[in-house]
Amino acid sequence: MTGERLAGYLNALSDERARAALQRCCGARHWVDAMLAARPFVSDAELLATAERVWWGLGRADWLEAFAAHPRIGGGAAVTAWARREQAGADGAAEATLAALAQGNLTYEERFGHVFLISATGKTADEMLGALRGRLTNDPATELRVAAEEQAKITRLRLDKLVVS
Repeated sequence: MTGERLAGYLNALSDERARAALQRCCGARHWVDAMLAARPFVSDAELLATAERVWWGLGRADWLEAFAAHPRIGGGAAVTAWARREQAGADGAAEATLAALAQGNLTYEERFGHVFLISATGKTADEMLGALRGRLTNDPATELRVAAEEQAKITRLRLDKLVVS
């Protein structure tokens, strides 16, 4: 991002278009509403700081709503072009790795009640599988926080993508 392109871009959008753009970044309605209410942003730094502050001010239900907007890692059913690119590390992975990811996703969802969430950009399928397996040992409160941290990373990456997509 150069200069204040992101803030300028979001500030210039109609409420309807800004809502749609922000929803692409994070599926939590309260996050989107708060970001819309915070416009206009004076700088990209302010926008990104607001995104973080708003995210961490939300509660469990909002976080779960955001998590639910993501496809399963390695499931091959990524519903958006962004999700497909983010999960590209799973493309061409060995069948055994994909099968282990599928089983791990189910085990994770049974244990924690939400999709396994990881900022997958730049990670291989094996790296994602290792993270999934390691996080299965977390207690539910710890894992909720870890997943929220991953969502914050994803949101930041997707905000950066808004001005280049």
